Amino acid sequence: MRALLPAALFVLTGTAAFADQPKLAVFDFELIDTSLPGEFYGSKPENERMLRIGDQLRKELAQSGKFQVVDIAPVSDAARHSNLQACGGCDVKLAGQLGADLEITGVVQKVSNLILNLNIYLRDVHTGNLVTVASADMRGNTDESWSRAMSYLIRNRLLAPNYGKPE
Repeated sequence: MRALLPAALFVLTGTAAFADQPKLAVFDFELIDTSLPGEFYGSKPENERMLRIGDQLRKELAQSGKFQVVDIAPVSDAARHSNLQACGGCDVKLAGQLGADLEITGVVQKVSNLILNLNIYLRDVHTGNLVTVASADMRGNTDESWSRAMSYLIRNRLLAPNYGKPE
């Protein structure tokens, strides 16, 4: 069994050459909408925002030089038709099909238009183990609040030099 803890720590601190960078699959985010408006009118604005923050996450992690972000297109249909948070490891299996070392899934929970939460889960594809979780609360359901929450998590959690390291 291949352990990727050193690679995961590199992800958070990295200085290795591109060839040594872990391959990362970033799946589209999922929505848990328990709000009253979502129940009555659906979640169209949130669905569009989830696609945007997924693209933002892929772009910023690729630009960081710490990852080789892989294209999820070959498995995106299967991922879209699964609940990646509760499918018994199908996310890890799909990422493995892409040749990824690490994979990210994410969930946005909408309680109301004022209270939302963004969660990111980073897993080691080879072991299935959770490497880290990053979470941010959002106040306000706007494009700007979603983008800022994602930027915060990328900058201060996923790419922070000491995040995920034992003290």
